[in-house]
Amino acid sequence: MSVEVRLRAVEPADLEVFFEHEQQPEAQRRANFRARDRPAFFEHWTERILGDDRVGARTVLADGEVAGGVVSWWQDGLREVGYWLGQDFWGRGVGTGALTRYLQIEPIRPLRATVDAGNTASLRLLRRCGFTEVDTVHEAAVTFVVLELP
Repeated sequence: MSVEVRLRAVEPADLEVFFEHEQQPEAQRRANFRARDRPAFFEHWTERILGDDRVGARTVLADGEVAGGVVSWWQDGLREVGYWLGQDFWGRGVGTGALTRYLQIEPIRPLRATVDAGNTASLRLLRRCGFTEVDTVHEAAVTFVVLELP
Protein backbone atom coordinates (compact mmCIF):
# COMPACT_ATOMS: atom_id res chain seq x y z
CA MET A 1 0.00 0.00 0.00
CA SER A 2 1.46 3.36 -1.00
CA VAL A 3 1.31 6.58 0.93
CA GLU A 4 0.19 9.83 -0.69
CA VAL A 5 2.90 12.41 0.05
CA ARG A 6 2.23 16.11 -0.49
CA LEU A 7 3.89 19.36 0.51
CA ARG A 8 2.19 22.56 1.55
CA ALA A 9 3.07 25.85 3.21
CA VAL A 10 3.80 25.58 6.92
CA GLU A 11 0.80 26.53 9.07
CA PRO A 12 1.09 27.65 12.72
CA ALA A 13 -0.55 24.45 14.02
CA ASP A 14 2.15 22.38 12.27
CA LEU A 15 4.79 23.70 14.65
CA GLU A 16 3.23 21.85 17.56
CA VAL A 17 3.54 18.58 15.62
CA PHE A 18 7.11 19.42 14.54
CA PHE A 19 7.99 20.08 18.19
CA GLU A 20 6.66 16.67 19.22
CA HIS A 21 8.61 14.99 16.42
CA GLU A 22 11.83 16.70 17.55
CA GLN A 23 11.35 15.34 21.08
CA GLN A 24 11.48 11.68 19.93
CA PRO A 25 14.64 10.13 21.40
CA GLU A 26 15.40 7.83 18.45
CA ALA A 27 15.07 10.74 16.00
CA GLN A 28 17.51 12.77 18.10
CA ARG A 29 19.94 9.87 18.23
CA ARG A 30 19.87 9.30 14.46
CA ALA A 31 20.23 12.99 13.66
CA ASN A 32 22.85 13.43 16.41
CA PHE A 33 20.88 16.45 17.53
CA ARG A 34 19.64 17.44 20.97
CA ALA A 35 16.04 18.65 20.93
CA ARG A 36 15.35 22.27 21.77
CA ASP A 37 13.11 23.17 24.66
CA ARG A 38 9.68 24.59 23.74
CA PRO A 39 10.60 28.32 23.80
CA ALA A 40 13.81 27.80 21.81
CA PHE A 41 12.04 25.56 19.29
CA PHE A 42 9.22 28.01 18.61
CA GLU A 43 11.62 30.96 18.44
CA HIS A 44 13.80 29.10 15.95
CA TRP A 45 10.85 28.25 13.73
CA THR A 46 9.02 31.58 13.89
CA GLU A 47 12.05 33.85 13.62
CA ARG A 48 14.82 31.96 11.84
CA ILE A 49 12.78 29.79 9.49
CA LEU A 50 9.37 31.32 8.84
CA GLY A 51 10.61 34.86 9.53
CA ASP A 52 13.37 34.75 6.89
CA ASP A 53 12.30 35.01 3.26
CA ARG A 54 15.60 33.39 2.16
CA VAL A 55 14.57 30.15 3.89
CA GLY A 56 12.28 27.69 2.16
CA ALA A 57 10.03 25.54 4.34
CA ARG A 58 7.22 23.11 3.62
CA THR A 59 5.09 20.81 5.71
CA VAL A 60 5.11 17.17 4.64
CA LEU A 61 1.72 15.48 4.58
CA ALA A 62 1.38 11.69 4.44
CA ASP A 63 -2.15 10.63 3.61
CA GLY A 64 -3.24 14.06 4.83
CA GLU A 65 -1.48 13.82 8.21
CA VAL A 66 1.37 16.15 9.19
CA ALA A 67 4.42 13.89 8.91
CA GLY A 68 7.22 16.47 9.23
CA GLY A 69 8.94 19.30 7.44
CA VAL A 70 11.53 20.08 4.79
CA VAL A 71 13.64 23.24 5.00
CA SER A 72 16.36 24.85 2.86
CA TRP A 73 18.59 27.71 3.98
CA TRP A 74 21.88 29.49 3.29
CA GLN A 75 24.85 28.48 5.41
CA ASP A 76 28.39 29.68 4.78
CA GLY A 77 27.46 30.70 1.24
CA LEU A 78 25.99 27.30 0.36
CA ARG A 79 22.36 26.21 0.07
CA GLU A 80 21.54 23.42 2.54
CA VAL A 81 18.48 21.22 2.81
CA GLY A 82 17.21 19.28 5.79
CA TYR A 83 14.13 17.36 6.81
CA TRP A 84 12.64 15.89 9.94
CA LEU A 85 9.88 13.32 10.00
CA GLY A 86 7.99 11.85 12.92
CA GLN A 87 9.07 8.32 13.71
CA ASP A 88 5.64 6.92 12.73
CA PHE A 89 6.42 7.91 9.12
CA TRP A 90 9.83 6.27 8.78
CA GLY A 91 10.36 3.40 6.38
CA ARG A 92 7.25 4.08 4.31
CA GLY A 93 8.72 6.18 1.49
CA VAL A 94 7.46 9.44 3.00
CA GLY A 95 10.92 11.00 3.27
CA THR A 96 11.90 10.10 -0.28
CA GLY A 97 8.57 11.35 -1.61
CA ALA A 98 8.82 14.57 0.34
CA LEU A 99 12.39 15.37 -0.68
CA THR A 100 11.70 14.46 -4.32
CA ARG A 101 8.79 16.93 -4.35
CA TYR A 102 10.78 19.57 -2.51
CA LEU A 103 13.61 19.38 -5.03
CA GLN A 104 11.08 20.34 -7.72
CA ILE A 105 10.36 23.66 -5.95
CA GLU A 106 13.87 24.43 -4.60
CA PRO A 107 15.69 25.74 -7.67
CA ILE A 108 19.12 26.45 -6.24
CA ARG A 109 21.95 24.08 -7.11
CA PRO A 110 24.24 22.88 -5.89
CA LEU A 111 22.22 21.89 -2.84
CA ARG A 112 23.90 20.31 0.16
CA ALA A 113 22.80 18.06 3.01
CA THR A 114 24.83 17.19 6.09
CA VAL A 115 24.04 13.93 7.87
CA ASP A 116 25.45 12.04 10.83
CA ALA A 117 27.55 9.24 9.37
CA GLY A 118 25.61 6.68 11.41
CA ASN A 119 22.25 7.73 9.99
CA THR A 120 22.23 5.14 7.24
CA ALA A 121 18.52 5.59 6.46
CA SER A 122 18.98 9.28 5.75
CA LEU A 123 22.10 8.63 3.69
CA ARG A 124 20.17 6.11 1.56
CA LEU A 125 17.28 8.57 1.13
CA LEU A 126 19.58 11.34 -0.06
CA ARG A 127 21.39 9.02 -2.48
CA ARG A 128 18.02 7.90 -3.92
CA CYS A 129 17.26 11.58 -4.56
CA GLY A 130 20.51 12.09 -6.50
CA PHE A 131 22.85 13.42 -3.80
CA THR A 132 26.45 12.23 -3.76
CA GLU A 133 29.06 12.40 -1.02
CA VAL A 134 31.47 15.31 -1.34
CA ASP A 135 33.07 15.51 2.11
CA THR A 136 33.36 14.01 5.57
CA VAL A 137 33.57 16.31 8.57
CA HIS A 138 34.84 15.27 11.99
CA GLU A 139 33.68 17.37 14.95
CA ALA A 140 34.76 16.15 18.38
CA ALA A 141 33.56 12.52 18.51
CA VAL A 142 31.04 12.95 15.68
CA THR A 143 31.44 12.29 11.97
CA PHE A 144 29.14 13.95 9.45
CA VAL A 145 28.81 13.16 5.76
CA VAL A 146 28.26 16.09 3.42
CA LEU A 147 26.30 15.28 0.28
CA GLU A 148 25.55 17.46 -2.70
CA LEU A 149 23.02 17.59 -5.50
CA PRO A 150 24.77 19.29 -8.42
